Amino acid sequence: MSRQYETVIGLEVHVELATKTKIFCGCSTQFGGAPNTHTCPVCTGMPGSLPVLNKQVVEYALAVGLAANCQINQYCKFDRKNYFYPDNPQNYQISQLYLPICHDGWVEIETESGAKKKVGIHEIHMEEDAGKLIHDEWEDCSLVDYNRSGVPLIEIVSEPDMRSAEEVIAYLEKLRLMIQYLGASDCKLQEGSMRADVNLSVREAGSNTLGTRTEMKNLNSFKAIARAIEGERARQIELLEDGKKVIQETRRWDDNKESSKAMRSKEDAQDYRYFPDPDLPPVVISDEWIAAVKARQPELRTEKMARYQEEFGLPAYDAGLLTSSKHMADLFEETVKICGKPKEASNWLMVEAMRLLKEREMDAEEMKFSPAHLAALIQMVENGAINRTVAKSVFEEIFAHDAEPEAYVKEKGLGVVNDEGTLKKVIEEIYEANPQSVADYKGGKEKAMGFLVGQTMRAMKGKADPAAVNRLWKERLSR
Repeated sequence: MSRQYETVIGLEVHVELATKTKIFCGCSTQFGGAPNTHTCPVCTGMPGSLPVLNKQVVEYALAVGLAANCQINQYCKFDRKNYFYPDNPQNYQISQLYLPICHDGWVEIETESGAKKKVGIHEIHMEEDAGKLIHDEWEDCSLVDYNRSGVPLIEIVSEPDMRSAEEVIAYLEKLRLMIQYLGASDCKLQEGSMRADVNLSVREAGSNTLGTRTEMKNLNSFKAIARAIEGERARQIELLEDGKKVIQETRRWDDNKESSKAMRSKEDAQDYRYFPDPDLPPVVISDEWIAAVKARQPELRTEKMARYQEEFGLPAYDAGLLTSSKHMADLFEETVKICGKPKEASNWLMVEAMRLLKEREMDAEEMKFSPAHLAALIQMVENGAINRTVAKSVFEEIFAHDAEPEAYVKEKGLGVVNDEGTLKKVIEEIYEANPQSVADYKGGKEKAMGFLVGQTMRAMKGKADPAAVNRLWKERLSR
């Protein structure tokens, strides 16, 4: 009988913080600059240069730690992690090993099946990012860009509490939204501002002993993470089934080949020869500082979902979708503030905006239109200035070009036609052209009027008021 296995997963999540300058110098953290243009003697590791801690980094780390129910080390310090690699100009990385800023926290996740569980946070520490190596196969050389060197990171180390790819994705989604709502990072996986390393082992079901774990790197999307977990789980089970041992090592995931390969044997902390950084004093965090950061914490997604249901009467599903992106939630709230119609604002965002995002393969964060323009569109429909069919085409213009709806409707002549003389003339022409439908209606076939109304709306290019068209047809057919 084949053995059953349980997967045990813990994550190390690196998050680039949204500061304007680096952790220990005044260089810009902006993404995408020309190579080596956001650099100075400190972040390129020049001899004699001294680091100075960016206070905002501590504030963001505190905010994330408090949101993740962590204990705060009110006396914490920085350590040097020594290793030699071309993208590491100092030959050490400033990190926190012995006294990280946050420890012993948890976040609650909910999987698609509705199951809830708490995932423990072992610690959160501050550190600096390394530079970036670009491998030029054409020239057969490697180039180094130090723009990213010294960009502030927090590393969130979980406990090995996850058991499936589904739980891992739920955990990452929870962290991503929490950090975005806090404003601590944009968490864009494609730009590397959120990166996850997966520590995974398997053991026989029912066993309490942890198996030998491997660490997988090079994971830059949730889909790649899910595929890497399934691939590594299968690889380890196959080794065990064949009577072989799993080797503790770091592996690199190749998403194109859907397989991983060994990079190096896994180092222990002692291999890095950690010691306290002599250039940086300890960070002392007062009760008052913690209280001030707590007081500034924004409403997070779970609280926002509950409020939308209570305050606006939205169903749980709608509230969940609207809060699945901070930008979407902000758009919704600003629109409601202006027009006072939460159900309408919700419907436009959930139906039309979601449809256009899917069609154009965009993220919600990429929507650039003004909430004032969406509110104006809602008001125009409410006032009968345009009908819903026209409103959908106007919304596409708002979505694509942030068009001002009233000006756009006027320019394109899309306003509702309520002139009864014009409508009666068109109705009379359709009446004469469709004797069979008229006879069907008078013979008791109610659906025939739907056809006649549809023909009228088509003739009016969708600009007629449907209520007026229905009323005038009833009058004409009752003669």
